[in-house]
Amino acid sequence: MGSSDANSKPRATVVAGKKISGSSKAESAELGYQHTLMYGRYTSENLGQFAKDEARRIKLLEKKRRREDKMRKQELRERSSNRYLKGIKKGFSFVWQNTFARLGEDWVFLAILGILMAIISFMVDWGISICNKARIWLYLDLNYHVSVQYLAWITLPVCLILFSAGLVHIIAPQAIGSGIPEMKTILRGVTLKEYLTFRTLFAKVVGLTASLGSGMPLGKEGPFVHIGSMVATLLSKLQSFQGIYENESRSNEMLAAACAVGVACCFAAPVGGVLFSIEVTAVYFAVRNYWRGFFAAGVGATFFRLLAVWFQGHETLKPVFKTNFGGEFPYDPLELIVYAIIGVVSGLLGALFVWMHRKYVLFMRGNKKLNAFLQQNRFIYPALISWFIASVHFPLGFGQFVAGELTTHDQVVTLFSNFSWSKENFTVEEVTIMKHWINPYTGIFVNCTLFLIVTFLLSIVASTLPVPSGNFVPVFKMGAALGRVFGEAMFVMFPNGIRFSGEQWPIVPGGYAVVGAAALSGAVTRTISIAVIVSEMTGQITHIIPVMISVLIANAVAGVLQPSLFDSISMIKKLPYLPDFIPSSSAGAYNITVKDFMIRNVKFIWYGMSYTEMKTILKDNRTLSSFPLVENPSSMILLGSIHRQHLIKGLEKHIGRERRIQAAAVWHREAAARAQEEMERQQLIEMRARRPSRFEVVPVPSIITSKADSNDSVRSSDQMQFRDPALMTQGGSGSLLSPTCDGRPMKSILKKTNSFSLHNFGQSPSRFSPYMTVTGAESRVRNAFHAIFQKSATLQDAQPGDSVGGELNVSEAVLSPPQISVPKKTVQLPSCFYLASRTSD
Repeated sequence: MGSSDANSKPRATVVAGKKISGSSKAESAELGYQHTLMYGRYTSENLGQFAKDEARRIKLLEKKRRREDKMRKQELRERSSNRYLKGIKKGFSFVWQNTFARLGEDWVFLAILGILMAIISFMVDWGISICNKARIWLYLDLNYHVSVQYLAWITLPVCLILFSAGLVHIIAPQAIGSGIPEMKTILRGVTLKEYLTFRTLFAKVVGLTASLGSGMPLGKEGPFVHIGSMVATLLSKLQSFQGIYENESRSNEMLAAACAVGVACCFAAPVGGVLFSIEVTAVYFAVRNYWRGFFAAGVGATFFRLLAVWFQGHETLKPVFKTNFGGEFPYDPLELIVYAIIGVVSGLLGALFVWMHRKYVLFMRGNKKLNAFLQQNRFIYPALISWFIASVHFPLGFGQFVAGELTTHDQVVTLFSNFSWSKENFTVEEVTIMKHWINPYTGIFVNCTLFLIVTFLLSIVASTLPVPSGNFVPVFKMGAALGRVFGEAMFVMFPNGIRFSGEQWPIVPGGYAVVGAAALSGAVTRTISIAVIVSEMTGQITHIIPVMISVLIANAVAGVLQPSLFDSISMIKKLPYLPDFIPSSSAGAYNITVKDFMIRNVKFIWYGMSYTEMKTILKDNRTLSSFPLVENPSSMILLGSIHRQHLIKGLEKHIGRERRIQAAAVWHREAAARAQEEMERQQLIEMRARRPSRFEVVPVPSIITSKADSNDSVRSSDQMQFRDPALMTQGGSGSLLSPTCDGRPMKSILKKTNSFSLHNFGQSPSRFSPYMTVTGAESRVRNAFHAIFQKSATLQDAQPGDSVGGELNVSEAVLSPPQISVPKKTVQLPSCFYLASRTSD
């Protein structure tokens, strides 16, 4: 191994293990350059670089080996997994064909739909509870200062709302809002693009969990109707259920059942869920679809409560908002009057809620400057609204008057409690419930009223957030607070209860809260099935009559004033909406005839109408989307209708720009063809107008064969031509035939008689002329040709100077014309030629 010191001593190298001293740098460098050629020779300067290169090469080889091993293992894994998947698929297909397929496709589909919806509902509730517990934990744990607690209280809601808004905006904007108005539109036969896809389902579930976990006054019933429809649509696209997806009627029936499953899994109310889905989403409902809705809703609600038993430690299946009102004497008959009053007030309050909601949304959409600003800064509005609502519910601030520390579920449970908050003596458990509704400054009535007003206003504002949300739960809470106020007032007026039949029974304010919740919810949604839902949610059937009375009265009052909240949202979003012309309960509805609302001046189209008439109708009726098609204006027999866009496309196809260009091209070609025909006709007329010559001279090709030792080269000789038609051979040797202008052959000027030879007419013996051998004729003709050939022999263009000696084959010369074009010269024939030709004829 080479070494060097600071004094630049001669370097040493190792050659085959022996140490050799070098006397000069040149020798050392030469040996260093040869280390790649001679084994063991390295200089100390190049050894480090060589080691680095070798390490880099080994590292690259190691990476390549690892990559190849990884690819080989992945390939083997894919092969094994494909084999396992094929086996699992075959096994599943065998089990399916021999078990579930025999039960019926619809039964299996609905059961799977119910189970999946129960799982999704349980996971959403679990995520919401985690977010609420985290918020309460942060508030209670960071008790160093009020400002720190306030910051902890508002941070999580704002972050969750911003996350939900950003998620649905990026993935699927169709997930924003409730979903019930859109489902009504879809079940009426209108297709909404990208509304029932997996992207929308993912955005809806995750965004709903975040928005409800923030503590905003929002609901989940409407979004779960949408989620159920999306799950049903995705399930129907599987290969096992392909028939459901292909059949439109069955697909709509499954969507209606999915809406029922969504409500059933939301509140564990299967019967009320089916009835609610019928009232809210379906224009008409087929009786044959009842069993599908009840079966799917029953499976979903049962499995939803079983999950609570398995994972949340519940003792058994129990209602969502469990109450204990007592079934022996739940209410006095005189209390029905108060329940009716609650129905009237709930109807008025529900109509006011719908009206204020629509006005606020239209105001936000109508302010162009504000709307443009919020479109450019999408996160400002959600951040401000969530911060404001969280600040209002801060427990150490205004939240102490509206039970801001409680979650939505806890607020409803405490409002449904079956003891009075106005009595004097309370138990420990009752104090735990009441402490959130009582403070040193105000009492029960003020706090419940403030809770009602604040929830009323904030839920309207929160419903405009660009997140998945519903309105049922906030309205339900408001109704419960309204009923609680009436119940507490009744307890104050009758502390010992109402005496009836000699007995006194105490007032149960919780029953009034249940009635108020059902009445206000029914007034806002315009449904009667809410009475059944409330009974299933609370587990109380004893108050079914008061609930029904208040719900019916609230629906009647709200129906006169405003449409339902879902129809109002449909009008705001301009979805296809069919309102009632007049309430069916009115007697005047039966006196209306068709002519009272039909249009008499109908714009129509008919067969045979001109383009001008069609254009006028389209221009004057821009708002009409379709036109009826009749046979003719006199008979007015309806043949069908055509959409405006289809009519415009048809016109563009037949008389549009492309069609006009094609027609112009065809007309141009036809005009060019007509011009060409006219030109040819004029030429033909001019040709026929000229006097044709009887005899005309054409060039006679001459071929002179070469001698025996030559290569048979052929050359052209100068020839005399008779002008116009071509000269052709007919028959024997040298017979000339010239056709006339009209195609008929001319008579030959030479007769087929004995041949004779012409020699030595002013030519040298070594030169021959192609006109020397001709057909024989009488003496006069022979004398004429003698004169012709004698004169032509003296002409310059008649000299065959370039010809090769030899005999001339006239037939070969005629059949093989020369390849070189010879300039045509006109020859003036003597008068004897014409005399001879006439004599010959």
